[in-house]
Amino acid sequence: MQFRLFTSLRGWRPDWLPRDLLAGLMLAAIAIPGQLATARLAGMPPETGLYAFAAASIAFAAFGANRFMSVGADSTIAPIFAGGLASVAVGSGLSYPQLASLLALVVGTVLVVVGLLRAGWLATLLSVPVVTGFLAGIAVHIVVGELPALLGVAGESGHVLFRLVHVLAKVPDANPYALAVGLGVLATTIIASRISARIPGALIGLVAAGCAVALFGLKDHGVSLLGALSVPLPQVSLPGLPDFGTFGRLLQLALVVAMVCIMQTAAVAGTFPSDEGRPDNVSRDFSAVGAGSLLAGLVGSFPVDSSPPRTAIVRESGGRSQVASLAAVALIVVLAAVASGLMAYVPHAALSGILVYIALRIFRIDQMRQIRRRGGSEILLVLVSAALVIVLPIETGMLLAIVMSFVHSLYVVARPSCAELARVAGTTVWWPPAPGAAVEHVPGVLVIAPGAPLNFTNADHIGTYIRAAIAGRNPAVKLLVIEATGMIDIDYTGSQILRRLIAELGQQGVSVAMARLSAGRAQAQAQRTGLIDTLGADHVFMSVEDAVRKLGPIQSSSP
Repeated sequence: MQFRLFTSLRGWRPDWLPRDLLAGLMLAAIAIPGQLATARLAGMPPETGLYAFAAASIAFAAFGANRFMSVGADSTIAPIFAGGLASVAVGSGLSYPQLASLLALVVGTVLVVVGLLRAGWLATLLSVPVVTGFLAGIAVHIVVGELPALLGVAGESGHVLFRLVHVLAKVPDANPYALAVGLGVLATTIIASRISARIPGALIGLVAAGCAVALFGLKDHGVSLLGALSVPLPQVSLPGLPDFGTFGRLLQLALVVAMVCIMQTAAVAGTFPSDEGRPDNVSRDFSAVGAGSLLAGLVGSFPVDSSPPRTAIVRESGGRSQVASLAAVALIVVLAAVASGLMAYVPHAALSGILVYIALRIFRIDQMRQIRRRGGSEILLVLVSAALVIVLPIETGMLLAIVMSFVHSLYVVARPSCAELARVAGTTVWWPPAPGAAVEHVPGVLVIAPGAPLNFTNADHIGTYIRAAIAGRNPAVKLLVIEATGMIDIDYTGSQILRRLIAELGQQGVSVAMARLSAGRAQAQAQRTGLIDTLGADHVFMSVEDAVRKLGPIQSSSP
């Protein structure tokens, strides 16, 4: 992979500048409150959220391919690593901020390596139901974590369910002023988003909350405030090194975070390509997001990720290049220099309102309804993934959800559906018969279509299905045709099991043919493993009809 700098600015023209500056203004308006709130979610000082945004935006502009992608502190990964880092910090000899920066360096390194290896296929390893489930679990963690600040009551540490019970017991003691501020910001953000994504509802809510603090003296009514924001120029430095055991736990957490970054970056690149009809170099984008995390770690911040809503803002505001993100960074630097004191009027409840809004966005109830309606039993994957993330520590639950996604995929391959085909009446097409459809059966002929590659996990299952189908046919089967369109791959073990089945059926007087083995790789594997030799080259056909006409009885009947 060639890493020429600033390829995301390819084709940039001076007449794009007004649109990029406008998009940068909109991006800054959305990013400032979001980055401050996400830093809080990550358990880090608020200014580190701004550092993360600046570092990630500069790095992505320099190394990325996508012209619109916005990268920075992200609410999806923040709660994942916050809980994990809190447990790793105990007895590690390093502070929480040091571990956060070190984690950013490790995550960044993983993403850069993934990009260099062009391993973009990793983004496809998680199914939509599993992703929907663990995002729902993260949303629950966010809401429970922000309820104390939203209600203006003292929080509690411990398991998320314990904290939920604790905060619910304190609802009668809620500070009405803090609650009004938090709900007001939440409502403003929701209403603004429904009117137009370009309206910075979170920023409007923060400004309104700050004005309410100043005008009505809410601090005297027990409303806790953020305090003046100190945003000195970040110092580039390396965090301390942990012991081997601590690094091992950190690496496990980094792999989980990196997996989420890969998945989300691939989704953003696919949704907002630089040029319609031409995919971006997503592997380069992985490395660029990794470079953002590396730079964020060096300036004392935490891991970063691409952001679907912020990227949408750049696109919808007319942005044409990464100049929009660089302009947003410049605006944030100016505001931090001249207006950081105004943050002293921002209530914690206002930031909690923003985070609850973010939680509502990632709790994809519409997606769950679609999965329930169209995915059938896959809704169980949503529920189990969510339960794992809620009941267990987030990073452990995430890891188990990823494992469950792999196991589910393996189960689908290991227990594939096998269809018995019949000839559509009056045609030469063999198809799974629908209820009431006019089909023709050829006596003594059985056509089976396995719905998966043939490998060591499923060959016995397919063989068992074929034996049962043969045993249940009357008159007796004399020709078995395996319709092999679904066999896009054949491994050695699967081939040997099928070869033994062919020999067994031959002893019973059943001839076996294969039709439509169309995948080039499967053809090569069938030849290499001896499957074609066992079948006989004259028993391999381009269509089921050819196999039946040449090897089966001539007569046919309709049921």
